[in-house]
Amino acid sequence: MPDVIVMHVSFQHRRQRLLAQLGDAIAILPTAPEVIRNGDAHYPYRGDSHFLYLTGFSEPEAVLVLDGKAGKALLFCRDKNPDSEIWDGFRYGPAAAEAFGFDEAYSIVELDQRLPPLLAEHAALYWAVGRDTGWDARIAGYLQQARQQARVGKDAPQQYGDLLALIDEMRLLKDEREIAVLQQAGRISAEAHVRAMQACRPGMMEYQIEAELLHHFVRNGARQPAYESIVAGGANACTLHYAANNARLNDGDLLLIDAGCEFNGYAGDITRTFPVNGRFSGAQRDVYEVVLAAQLAAIAAVQPGARLDAPADAALRVLVQGMLDLKLLAGSVDGVIESGDYRRFYMHGIGHFIGLDVHDVGARRPGGPWRSFESGMCTTIEPGLYIRPDDRVPAVFHNIGIRIEDNVLVTDDGHQVYTDDVPKRIDDIEALMKQH
Repeated sequence: MPDVIVMHVSFQHRRQRLLAQLGDAIAILPTAPEVIRNGDAHYPYRGDSHFLYLTGFSEPEAVLVLDGKAGKALLFCRDKNPDSEIWDGFRYGPAAAEAFGFDEAYSIVELDQRLPPLLAEHAALYWAVGRDTGWDARIAGYLQQARQQARVGKDAPQQYGDLLALIDEMRLLKDEREIAVLQQAGRISAEAHVRAMQACRPGMMEYQIEAELLHHFVRNGARQPAYESIVAGGANACTLHYAANNARLNDGDLLLIDAGCEFNGYAGDITRTFPVNGRFSGAQRDVYEVVLAAQLAAIAAVQPGARLDAPADAALRVLVQGMLDLKLLAGSVDGVIESGDYRRFYMHGIGHFIGLDVHDVGARRPGGPWRSFESGMCTTIEPGLYIRPDDRVPAVFHNIGIRIEDNVLVTDDGHQVYTDDVPKRIDDIEALMKQH
């Protein structure tokens, strides 16, 4: 039996917290299905993030049932199967109950038989409402069977709730174990970006730089990137989600890399922009300094008790002033912000939560007003400027795309930028690239 890498006690604690919120309700949470890539080849399997958060159990074909009335967590999973394990590897089977701290575990083939009677003992049911039409239909079938037990004095649930909304709030604040894994994902991602800077030379292909990133991810135990890497040279950097990564890197151009690894389920997400030849031109330097100043202003605004929109407001004012100074726009800072003209060059938000998902869960404005930063939140800060050719823009700035992104943990007394091992000041970038 392979080692259980994660400590199941923390997952038990999360399930107990959720059970306390459920009261006498019952909750059903399946993991993600396996997905065919083509023919009979599958994509690498990755479990559902909500399921992983509560279980740490990474096998497919599994369902978590939380019985609020009994205060129990039940796992339904694949049986042990020696023949299948010869081909596809170890399975826990229902022995996962002990390994992962579940109260009970059953074969997945028993789910359809056991669930309807369980439902009939609860007044309320929670599941991922509307997320998967197949599971919505399946749960409707379970409810219909439960209603048929009315003749023996048992009532089916009459109230329904969205389970994911409850879990999202839990996932918003990271515990000590999560923070440690996120920091490791950030460290590996940062080292990969440094490696890419050191390897970059004019004439290389974007995918060769991507290979440097992937190499470092995998050799450090991060088998998958957290998302498709963006390696965008020259004008390609002005395409926000560029992913072709197949162009030649030209002398005199900038290279924007937006990439991060997934380590033990948690994401890193870093962006750096640097000159292919190791030296910024005057125009590139001018634009870069605006974006860097905006990022530093936004990071400074990440404080416990500050509103979540504070970093965006701080960065926007710096970016707009920079656009005015560079003659990209005309007018006043307040006037440009009010008109929205800045969106020609800066059209995305300042960042997003990060955790088990690179764009992690959590409502930013629950019920309307902006929520405030709290210790344990993790967010990205990633301002940028993207200057496509335009007759109204000085030609020296055409096709310059710059974004700078770091991962920031909110602490009790401020914040920690845990991806700052990658140089981002111009002198530091040029010094690093000169060494190789």
